Amino acid sequence: MLKTTIQEKRPKRILLSGVFGPFGVDDAYGRKENIMELFHNQVTKAQEMGSWRFQHRSFGLYFLAANIHADVTILDFPSRKRFMRELEKGYDVVGISFITPNFIKAKEMTRLTRKISPASTILIGGHGAAIDGVEHLLDCDHVIKGEGIRWLRSYLGEDPDAPFVHPTLSISERQAAFGVPFPGVGANLLVPGVGCVNGCKFCSTTHFFGRTYTAFLSTGKHIFETAKRIADERGVNEFFVMDENFLKDRQRALALLSEMERHGRYFTFHIFSSAEALTAFGVDNLVRLGVNFVWIGFESSSTKGNFEKNKGIDAKRLTKELRDRGIIVLASGILCQEHHTQENIQTDIDFMVALEADLVQFMLLTPLPVTALYQDHKERGLLREDLPFEEWHGQKYLTYRHPEFPGNSAEKWLLAAFRKDYEVNSSSMYRVVETVFRGYRHLAGLSRQDVCLKTRMEQFRRRIIEYAGILPLVAKYAVNETERIRATVLDRQIAASFGEPTLKERLRRFAIHALAMRWKLKCDFFGDGIQPPTIVTRYGAGAKRFVPAPRRSAFFDRVTDTLASYLSQPRPVDICSDLQRLWSVSRR
Repeated sequence: MLKTTIQEKRPKRILLSGVFGPFGVDDAYGRKENIMELFHNQVTKAQEMGSWRFQHRSFGLYFLAANIHADVTILDFPSRKRFMRELEKGYDVVGISFITPNFIKAKEMTRLTRKISPASTILIGGHGAAIDGVEHLLDCDHVIKGEGIRWLRSYLGEDPDAPFVHPTLSISERQAAFGVPFPGVGANLLVPGVGCVNGCKFCSTTHFFGRTYTAFLSTGKHIFETAKRIADERGVNEFFVMDENFLKDRQRALALLSEMERHGRYFTFHIFSSAEALTAFGVDNLVRLGVNFVWIGFESSSTKGNFEKNKGIDAKRLTKELRDRGIIVLASGILCQEHHTQENIQTDIDFMVALEADLVQFMLLTPLPVTALYQDHKERGLLREDLPFEEWHGQKYLTYRHPEFPGNSAEKWLLAAFRKDYEVNSSSMYRVVETVFRGYRHLAGLSRQDVCLKTRMEQFRRRIIEYAGILPLVAKYAVNETERIRATVLDRQIAASFGEPTLKERLRRFAIHALAMRWKLKCDFFGDGIQPPTIVTRYGAGAKRFVPAPRRSAFFDRVTDTLASYLSQPRPVDICSDLQRLWSVSRR
């Protein structure tokens, strides 16, 4: 029976948690293919030492916490034991967010909650909440599907239409390639809204939010003011925009550009966008807006495997125009679609590789719960209902019956696709540096520049200087002779344009090589697995809701969390530095 909400004088005590680790290992709760690293898992996975390595928090939990009046604790990347310890504190509400392949972990967490904190009301959310009959499969009280802020406010007796509050968060916890941290502080997270109206049949996001778009920041001015406040708090003018199709609202994006130009505040953005929305907005407008990165779903070269959003789009030409203007392109393609056979699938792989995008995502067609594709396959009896949810990660098996790709043959095509893109186009780090350099030369070659374009050119110049130091490393660990030559030539071209590296830059290059050697030793002896440390964030009911202030828990928890992280992953060879880190953390 569902529990009812009783308004009490004291604020509710709420625990919001992502699923527990370890991640990316074969055990009773998960699979080694389902790692907690988006890019290393499904974009740069074949690029060896040069693969992009970082983790993302469970962003939705922070948005919930920032928009309610309650004492909220957020656990990100907890161990099973750490989650159990937190339950012993006796929360009124325990919310668990998960995706489909983490179903078994969510089931175990609901079981533990009933056992350790039986008085707690259990909420289930995230994309895993879309699983058919999940309210009967998990021991929970409420299932939150779609946008959860209004639901949770109503549940707590608050005004569901109260003003939206955007939390201040970094997009990732660590960013590195070749074992070398990316320069600068990580970009800010910016979520103008959720959902997408395009309705692609395979897309979880568009269907999870009912094929509609819910705007959190409905005007360009609102986006600008939010970005300005977040940038001032973190001292970073760069944003990763978590919006499924940010440019779909063209007028809002143009209004944002107008606000930046009027105030002389030129932010930079990483965005998701469909090709048709990009084309409608205009490539040169993207430069002025400060778009440095765009993720585009090109999906397939075939009309049978493509979607309305790509109708009439010349994908190769668009990719070149974007990169010529310094905009990094991540192109996404889908393998093992229903029209694919062992004979024609290579055509789509070659199409994606020929785009010469900076990064390429290859994913297996996966009919996830709530999507139109899932419903279609279910009605046709094609779903692999014998396949446990922990295998629904899209990296090994197909979750539907395809006569051309039995067993794990789909995985072989997937890995071969990543490898070919790497060998033909070289590492993504090389491509990114080249793209930024192309963007700088494009702006430098314009006969007329206003303040906006001069600012963008200066931003390109700073990024080139920051990124160029990794080119000798790219050449050293090149996948083949072609990449070694490319990286060497590009390094010389940059030096010719900006001068030879200064003493400071040469010292930085030495440090980069040292970090890369350390990472290589770690990979050679212990593997390249990375387990994210537990992050504990506590919000007091009376605290300012727009600035989450993550703080470590009590001394015991600080030490045990650090030890758990230390013991749960292969360690590099310099144990002394890890012990020093443990000591410094324990003294905070």
